[in-house]
Amino acid sequence: MTNFTVHTLETAPAGSRPMLEGLKKAFGFVPNLYAAIAESPAALQGALAIGEAFSKSTLSPVEQQLVALAVSEANDCQFCMAAHSTIAKHLAKADPALVAAAREREPLPDAKLDALVSFTRKIAEQRGFVAPADLAAFLNAGYSKAQVIEVLLGVGMKTFNNYVDHIARVPLNDQFKAEAWQPKRKVA
Repeated sequence: MTNFTVHTLETAPAGSRPMLEGLKKAFGFVPNLYAAIAESPAALQGALAIGEAFSKSTLSPVEQQLVALAVSEANDCQFCMAAHSTIAKHLAKADPALVAAAREREPLPDAKLDALVSFTRKIAEQRGFVAPADLAAFLNAGYSKAQVIEVLLGVGMKTFNNYVDHIARVPLNDQFKAEAWQPKRKVA
């Protein structure tokens, strides 16, 4: 089995170090997923840039976290489920009932947010080939065509991160362990 390095500021390639320092300043620690992505400075730069773009979308911080959770659950990403559950609750101040429902694939207690999670999950699982009725349900819930594109941005971002975790098998940071999650489906 090939092991991937979860880099520190000292072991990361020179091109990744300033970005890791920025993450440490922003979060107080470097999330291990980004420390693994740091193997490639170009990939780390891209991951951070798409994350920054998604954070500027018209989706609220809670909606952004629900998109991240829906994709990560659909892709069985243990690291991202724990990380985004933590971020959703503590930074975005999401209602824990919303987070729990997204984690467990249950209907969300808010109809509009449930439409968001359902639509996002269908995009991830059906590789973007959603039925016209699914698109209509999302739009009828009160979302815009621009937000369809923004959800796609979030799906792309999280799919990349999820796949890095699958291949690199990134260990959870201590800060995320309280939200550890196990997929219902078998993970290789």
